[in-house]
Amino acid sequence: MAESQTLGQYVASLKTGRDKVRDREAFIERSQNKYNPPTIAGLTMVGLGANCGKPAFLLPNVVRFNQENTQKLEAVAAQFGLFMEYGAYPHLKREDGVEVAAIQDWTNATMVYLRPSFDRKEELLTAIKQALA
Repeated sequence: MAESQTLGQYVASLKTGRDKVRDREAFIERSQNKYNPPTIAGLTMVGLGANCGKPAFLLPNVVRFNQENTQKLEAVAAQFGLFMEYGAYPHLKREDGVEVAAIQDWTNATMVYLRPSFDRKEELLTAIKQALA
């Protein structure tokens, strides 16, 4: 990621319009951007959400949700003026319903999907990482 590029600009550089989705050469060119991903709060971006398109950051540990760590996550949400919504995964949302982050727990990895436009990305990602350590 270029030093002057925001996370949102980086994510946009990986995507394309309908007019280019069959263009293999354009895909290969865009793919080069994936090989120098951004790092936020010491976590390297590892991909994009398939349907949400949010950048994904791999936590250094695998998380299994329980009473203790979901309560810690709720405290993080409150600290940032957000609330928790629990579906297949826990989601941190703004009061207007906009999702700011989601945490996916799988058997071999835990990823945080983060809205690029959220102003306090690094602070939030750090707080989530610490709460779920």
